[in-house]
Amino acid sequence: MQHGMFITLEGVEGAGKSTLMSYIAEIFSEAGKEVVQTREPGGTKTGEQIRSILLDSKNVGVTDDTELLLMFAARSQHIDEIINPALSLDKVVLCDRFTDASYAYQGGGRGIESSRIQILEDWVQQGLKPNLTLLFDLDVETGLRRASNRSEADRFEQEEISFFEQIRSCYLQRAENEPERFRIIDSSQSVDNVKQQIQDILKEFLC
Repeated sequence: MQHGMFITLEGVEGAGKSTLMSYIAEIFSEAGKEVVQTREPGGTKTGEQIRSILLDSKNVGVTDDTELLLMFAARSQHIDEIINPALSLDKVVLCDRFTDASYAYQGGGRGIESSRIQILEDWVQQGLKPNLTLLFDLDVETGLRRASNRSEADRFEQEEISFFEQIRSCYLQRAENEPERFRIIDSSQSVDNVKQQIQDILKEFLC
């Protein structure tokens, strides 16, 4: 049973969510909450090995279905080993990407039907859902430009711009469909402005 607070960070490449996770953790820590920071794919030893397979630009033969199944294999281990134990101890779990990313990347980007992703979600998560999802949104070209400045392109980042446009569109549609869970952050603005947006959103969850 979920007891703590489960917060996920989502967005296209270069949206800045990974950089700002420590800032969000600091806000909760100062409020007296114990925080666990993690990521997907990854978070566990097994998950990080799967992450290496998925991101390696040399793995050009990975099929869309294999990609999706590997994502959920890593997620299953992650939930059992990290997320559920932390939530059961009333901790705040901050996760850089979760299942919304599967709908956006493998659904929106790769074109896999959402009904097939839903089957895996129901099986692996057993009802687990984030309490809050922060969607860091900005235009795709800006995001990819930022991403290219930080490191060599991984297997996903080498895709065409249309792939990321579909991902962004899917994210925004999911946010529109679940306004009670999603909060959209305009990450095209300055870091200070983005931090202010985060503060304003988290106020309602720190009361």
